[in-house]
Amino acid sequence: MLLPAAAGAAEPDASAADAVATGDRQPTELEKLDVVAQRKDGYPPPPSATGTGLVLSPLETPQSVSSIGREQMDDFGLRNANDVLALATGVNVEKIETDRTYYTARGFDIINFQVDGLGLPFTNGGAEGDLDTAMYERVEVLRGANGLLSSTGNPSATINFVRKRPTQDLQGSVGVTAGSWDMRRVDADLSGKLNHSGSVRGRIVAAGQDGDSYLDRYSLKKRSVYGIVEADLSDSTLLSVGASYQKNEPHGGMWGALPLYYSDGSATHYARSTSTSADWSYWNSTDKRAFVELQQALGGGWQLKSALNYRKLESDGNLFYAYGTPDRATGLGLYSYPSRYVSHETQKYADLYATGPFVLGGREHELVAGVKWAGIDVSQVSTYPDSSDTSAWFALPSLENWSGDIALPAFTTAPTGAAFDMIRRSAYATARWNLSDALKLITGVNHTRIESRGQNYGVQHVYDASKTTPFVGAVYTFDPNYALYTSYAEIFNPQTELDRNLRVLDPITGSNAELGIKGQWLQQRVNASFAIFRAKQDNTAEADAYVGTLQTYKPVDATSTGYEFDIAGRLGEHWQLNAGYTQLSLKDDAGNNVRTYVPRRTFKLASTYTVPQWEALKLGATLTWQSDISRDQQAVDTSGNEIFTRQDSYALLGLMAHYDFTPQFSATLNVYNVTDRKYINSLYWAQGYYGAPRNTALALTYRF
Repeated sequence: MLLPAAAGAAEPDASAADAVATGDRQPTELEKLDVVAQRKDGYPPPPSATGTGLVLSPLETPQSVSSIGREQMDDFGLRNANDVLALATGVNVEKIETDRTYYTARGFDIINFQVDGLGLPFTNGGAEGDLDTAMYERVEVLRGANGLLSSTGNPSATINFVRKRPTQDLQGSVGVTAGSWDMRRVDADLSGKLNHSGSVRGRIVAAGQDGDSYLDRYSLKKRSVYGIVEADLSDSTLLSVGASYQKNEPHGGMWGALPLYYSDGSATHYARSTSTSADWSYWNSTDKRAFVELQQALGGGWQLKSALNYRKLESDGNLFYAYGTPDRATGLGLYSYPSRYVSHETQKYADLYATGPFVLGGREHELVAGVKWAGIDVSQVSTYPDSSDTSAWFALPSLENWSGDIALPAFTTAPTGAAFDMIRRSAYATARWNLSDALKLITGVNHTRIESRGQNYGVQHVYDASKTTPFVGAVYTFDPNYALYTSYAEIFNPQTELDRNLRVLDPITGSNAELGIKGQWLQQRVNASFAIFRAKQDNTAEADAYVGTLQTYKPVDATSTGYEFDIAGRLGEHWQLNAGYTQLSLKDDAGNNVRTYVPRRTFKLASTYTVPQWEALKLGATLTWQSDISRDQQAVDTSGNEIFTRQDSYALLGLMAHYDFTPQFSATLNVYNVTDRKYINSLYWAQGYYGAPRNTALALTYRF
């Protein structure tokens, strides 16, 4: 992969999880089907199948799990995936560029992103574009390895976006939002039955947003639409068909970011609006999805479930990268690197599994078993101006004087890029053994074979790997409201990154262990957990040297140990809370700190309070805090000293006020970064840029 050109962002492997939000559907004969209902009682996490394929409550799940639901998204104006995950316990959002983001948890990259439990691992680690949340009912975060269902165990986390589902009764909403930097947004959501009996139901969601930015020359236009139809084909058969479309059109985005140090080794300090972009730069992306799901009740509590998914990702851009090291006195020392980039990625995946109870030894147990298949085709093409074109390849002025006003060059070089395909085949099984009324044992196994062929920027992209990974977990409910749990999983994930000898890195291997206690109170409206964890991951790709213009990687072995605390729910009639704290240590086999750009301590909080004397008024706040981070820049200053970049610890405060003028019409005001804290978004790469200053958004919503 060329740095900073990114591959298309894919989503992780097909899973049996059927965490499906079904709205407020009234009871019908189809209740013979085991469908997870959408909950509307605030912030408590609902039952989920993301971890094991079995629908379990948080108390029953032998891993750390949390959820951010629709109400919290609406309360705090969480309009994209970055906004949501920034408030998720243990998750770090690494905004490395304006239109590309990486995510980490427990010290490692998150590559498993799913929609309704299905997806493919990222082909290159990061997500392009701005994933809109309008079509999703909630976002689930399963921390720790999920090799049972994702087929690629990863000790960080699995993110599962749960789509909105049709409701039996007619309901809808229309909303408009206005915010800082001329941000304008419209949302619409309509759901209800499509025939008299309600056996056919539908839902359509649409959103559009335009706006400028605190960054010079940057603006974003995005459109999304989602539709789904559910049909009760019989009293035991449910068919769901849906599709979605999102297009992002960012203009003036950065490819790469700002230099973080001067040639003398001191840290750079720019205005927060500073950007290296050219005024002709853009990076458009389109995400098209379609899916078909069929659920069949077989009798005796057994169900057969199948899903087919299709995804088409397309992006194209004229990109401008500024590289080099500026001089502290003059600001000179940066050079241009323009590029034309086009990518196409097609994903297809299928999942077929059965789940139900069985009796053994006089006790009833549960089983899920299935197979899945996933295929991906990737095509990427990069072109550049001719090396003799001095209008394209030049020395930049100081960034304080850079306007981006340059001519668009002709991209005339022979194209380079990638063209490869990959196929994953998996078989898996999970059993929940009811050893006693209090003790449940969960065992599982996943066997995956992954094949790939093609080339990646002139290097063969060929491998054939297979692995069987086990999972074991236990939950001991020593009180109706408290449970002890433990789990162990192995890690296996083939990689596409190349080392400096242009060889594909060996697969990531390792293990993940977790021990914790969970509790639930107030009629299960509040859930809390405390966990200690240890994850060992070998051969993790870390950025290394360049070979020409090709970014290469080196394998790093690392062990992450730490603990987490998480609480979510309705603590009283008027108070809702979602909060968590994470602390970890991340070291290599020699005991040295690694991946120091990952904060070792983080705290996340989102809370609302409805004023009892004035119940139309709801007040809220968000608070995120992270400890200091640093990066070894793998460079020396003019005196020969190694250069390190540091970001001090910082906190971001948000405030919210919501008022219901009528039961249907409401207004919500959010103020973000209230203290106007200046900070660098990420040190994941050698470059970085500043987060947004204080800004506001006002949303008006009409519901019916």
